[in-house]
Amino acid sequence: MRKLCPNYDKENGLDTVLEVPIPEEMFTNMGSNAASRWQNLRTLMKAQSSEKSCNSHLSSGSNNEFMALLKLVGSPLIPFQVQSDDALTRPIHDGSIEASTAKYIVQQYVAATGGLTVLNSLNSMYAVGQVKMVGSAMHEGDYSIHARGKGEVGGFVLWQKYPEMWYLELVVSGFKVSAGSDGKVAWNQSSSQPCHANKGPPRPLRRFFQGLDPRSTANLFLEAVCIGEKTINDEDCFVLKLETAVSILKAHSTSHTEIVRHTVWGYFSQRTGLIVKFEDTKLVRMKSVKGNDSVFWETTIESMIEDYRYVDGINIAHSGKTSALLYRYGEALHHKRRIEETWRIEEIDFNICGLSTDYFMPPADLKREDSGGVGDS
Repeated sequence: MRKLCPNYDKENGLDTVLEVPIPEEMFTNMGSNAASRWQNLRTLMKAQSSEKSCNSHLSSGSNNEFMALLKLVGSPLIPFQVQSDDALTRPIHDGSIEASTAKYIVQQYVAATGGLTVLNSLNSMYAVGQVKMVGSAMHEGDYSIHARGKGEVGGFVLWQKYPEMWYLELVVSGFKVSAGSDGKVAWNQSSSQPCHANKGPPRPLRRFFQGLDPRSTANLFLEAVCIGEKTINDEDCFVLKLETAVSILKAHSTSHTEIVRHTVWGYFSQRTGLIVKFEDTKLVRMKSVKGNDSVFWETTIESMIEDYRYVDGINIAHSGKTSALLYRYGEALHHKRRIEETWRIEEIDFNICGLSTDYFMPPADLKREDSGGVGDS
């Protein structure tokens, strides 16, 4: 990962520190010589979109379409507000055997990731990673599709401060997405779109549950039920399931979009106790301006989680693969598209000194508007 860039403006000047470290491959692809690479990099860091066409990026036809796909896979949110208190002492409202079993599985997960004392000592986190994405074009019909073609490379920086503050910067192939939460509102912006607030109460970033934040994962699945067992990559797993409450779905819906359902599953290894797969499915109904016809968008995202290593006594996943299937139907139209992301964590640290709440403030141009769509989280 490249963290520094030579200062081409001043021969004896200090190297420039990149806000978001990027893979060497991405830097090389930014231009044919040092001067053009530096100019393209400066443009990128100012969050300005490239003027060139991105027809090859994830099989998209425009910059805006590519940015929507980038946000869909790179920075989606989970609909639950995850509590930061002690997960194992909070009472369960559902006294069924399925809920009790889920709590036992969560206890084993907490032990496998470092133990309750260690997890409760966390107050902040910092991570740097790199990604590679491939995608398919939108295909008509119900048959299976696969992501192929040239991979798009990039990197991300992720900051978190408990209980509900986080900030993400993601750069892929010359395009940048930023997203965050100050504990009161979650927001996102991109190279081609202004900053706007997400509808409803702030929500956590999905990427945290890909093996990066054991405490939030434990709190999330404490309210789940165990629905059985399944083998994932030759690993026998318990399956925990969460359904989003109707009141939460309504809070996140808008006048033009209705979130019909959002379901989350966690697959926990019976051998290690660790989460090895995280999956969620979201169904959104796009309301027609005229008439009663509607178009439905169903997004299913599956993340395989691998390469667990201990960092400061906490067992953290360092790589994985996420696959997103976007299914559009209604008005006699049926289309599918698949986007895949392979990710790897390069650096991670906890309890960051000097990390203040000011770092998580939303941009000054934040727009609180009643918007919604398939590209929104």
